[in-house]
Amino acid sequence: MKNQVQLITYVDRFGGSGVQALHRLLTTSLEGVFGGVHLLPFYTPIDGSDAGFDPDDHLTVDPRLGDWGDVLELSNSTDVMADLIVNHVSSRSPQFADVVARGSDSPWFPLFLTYQSVFPDGAREEEITAIYRPRPSLPWTPYTLGGTNHLMWTTFTPQQLDINVETEVGKAYLNSILDRFEQSGVSMIRLDAAGYAIKRPGTRCFMLPETYAFIQQLSDNAAARGIETLVEIHSHYQTQIDIANRVGRVYDFALPPLILHLLFTGDARPLVNWLEQSPRNCITVLDTHDGIGVLDVGADGDKPGLLAPEAIDQLVETIHQRSNDQSRLATGAAASNLDLYQVNCTYYAALGERDNEYLIARALQFFAPGVPQVYYTGLLAGGNDMGLLTKTGVGRDINRAYYRSADIDDALERPVVQQLIGLIRLRNEHSAFDGTFTLDLADNQLTLSWANSDARLTLTLDCLARRARITDHTGAELFVL
Repeated sequence: MKNQVQLITYVDRFGGSGVQALHRLLTTSLEGVFGGVHLLPFYTPIDGSDAGFDPDDHLTVDPRLGDWGDVLELSNSTDVMADLIVNHVSSRSPQFADVVARGSDSPWFPLFLTYQSVFPDGAREEEITAIYRPRPSLPWTPYTLGGTNHLMWTTFTPQQLDINVETEVGKAYLNSILDRFEQSGVSMIRLDAAGYAIKRPGTRCFMLPETYAFIQQLSDNAAARGIETLVEIHSHYQTQIDIANRVGRVYDFALPPLILHLLFTGDARPLVNWLEQSPRNCITVLDTHDGIGVLDVGADGDKPGLLAPEAIDQLVETIHQRSNDQSRLATGAAASNLDLYQVNCTYYAALGERDNEYLIARALQFFAPGVPQVYYTGLLAGGNDMGLLTKTGVGRDINRAYYRSADIDDALERPVVQQLIGLIRLRNEHSAFDGTFTLDLADNQLTLSWANSDARLTLTLDCLARRARITDHTGAELFVL
């Protein structure tokens, strides 16, 4: 992966209906802006129960978007990342359809994880309540398979059936996807929901020692095909640090709420505390297709978080206030596809659509250690899509707008977007970012610096005034925010 800003986008929601249209956009209006692109699930179909994260067929590009040849052509001009959906397969998949028809006689039966396979003697109440849950429902759904009733493990939704990744059939399924990626020029994969892949009775069924071993093996399999691995884990910050020592790259999911906390309160100490220990092999984000996470800065049992519980409560409440209660309508019990660890809101709206604070947030992201990734709505400083939320009733759709080519052209004329692209180009092109990172906090002034031989860049933020500037080694001001 290049040490340049990466784009993350849905293929069908950003300027056209297919891979070819996105390719044109990246080589015309956005030429040279991004060092790579993460294509969110583009498999068949893109409009299932979870916006592509529940593919019927992980090995086929949705024909409405193009085919693997289009992906290969895109990869010839920019680095391409794709999602390997590790934890589950759609209930509409041909594999599961065969299991429904034939039950345990189906060769695909070992692909799917059942309650019985984890708890052959049944589960006690304390074992069930110990299971780590991203959503408030139980992790099982009843299905009739070949005339016999089974409880199928469904960590996320009843339509997303967990894979038994420890069986030979499960391993072969995942390797077949890696083979397809290799053939199509995909140079990096994101392991989606990998933390839930291994289940054991009497445990949390999340990030077990066996999970680390599984992730390591899958990463090794990808590396043998020339593919880098990014692991997506929403968890306590110490877990992120631990897994970062074992894999290629991890997300820095703590950064978005800590930057919001700074801009809401003027208190930079939690951010500084984190940046002093955060993994250096990370992908930094402010926004993603999944909303703004808060679990990543919270406590886990007796392990304190990066923010105190009352600070997290105030952070969430301030997002609701700044967004004129739009985020409140899309979060928690108000929204379907409910997650316990996120606030559904665009980052721009979370800041009250205040241009200078939004640009400061992006500057902090670009100066933080790691490779920055910018979500497509964030690139365009997009507000909340209340129309789409009303239409679908899915909370996360507030941050998953559809942009036509004309919408993008209009957005690119906005000063806040032009300044953001200027910051992106600085992050991409300045050699200082290949050097050494330092930070300092004194008298409410936060300073982040990068130095590489004679090249130097410094971001200085007045935390109380919410004013920032970027200077070079001569002291010349490159940006005033």
